[in-house]
Amino acid sequence: MTRILTIQDISCVGQCSLTVALPIISACGIETSILPSAVLSTHTASGFSGYSFRDLTDDMPSINQHWLNEGINFDALYTGYLGSTKQIEYVINIMNTTLKPEGLVIVDPAMADFGSLYPGFNNTFVEDMKKLCSKADIILPNITEASLLTGIEYKEVYDEAYISELLEGLKKLGCKNIVLTGVSYDPSSTGVLAYNGEDVQYYKHKKIDKGCHGTGDIFASSFVGAYLNGKPMIDAAKIAANYCLACIENTINDPAHWYGVKFEPVLPQLIKDIYK
Repeated sequence: MTRILTIQDISCVGQCSLTVALPIISACGIETSILPSAVLSTHTASGFSGYSFRDLTDDMPSINQHWLNEGINFDALYTGYLGSTKQIEYVINIMNTTLKPEGLVIVDPAMADFGSLYPGFNNTFVEDMKKLCSKADIILPNITEASLLTGIEYKEVYDEAYISELLEGLKKLGCKNIVLTGVSYDPSSTGVLAYNGEDVQYYKHKKIDKGCHGTGDIFASSFVGAYLNGKPMIDAAKIAANYCLACIENTINDPAHWYGVKFEPVLPQLIKDIYK
């Protein structure tokens, strides 16, 4: 049985990060181990205030050392939101010590959106994220993150030539395989793009104007679950995109559920799509 380690924070309430990664990947039949980088009472997006936060950076080396002492290793590693350059350093050490030699590394460089870095991040963090992405087998950036990683100007309106420029820039960085999310060539649709260094495959789907918190984590987690079940990269991206759409559609008419998406009732669709 495949065993994956996912490293990201826990927002105890809010349906993002580890609270979606653990159930989604587990539901896909993958043994899922976790390394929390921080524990928050809720996520930090608008709607919640006064949340508690405990940084677990200093615990990461001792946890990994215990795994080494016990002879525990992993077939795959998936990283989501990492809060500091020190955490990136520890992740790279785990890759070098605890991941199996042939192990798979999937990195979601969760650090920016809508043209800007998330609060608390700076250019030093971007430079360290470049190092992590260059070591990954697959990266899952959005367009803002791709522009930061490549140093190419961010654009809200773009064409295929611009996307090709981003992909070539990521390739030069050392990224082997890229799944670029939120690629929209017209106002009514968006999509995901898979690039293996040679071939580009694009999956267009309808665009829902209302955004929901946590869908990036849901996409990444369902992509990981599908890919580790043997789906080709573009097929895993299609499955993940369709699952995200279904989760949003299951939530947008429920004003009481403003803090995330109701992904749990839609898990049967994800499992059906993976195993059909």
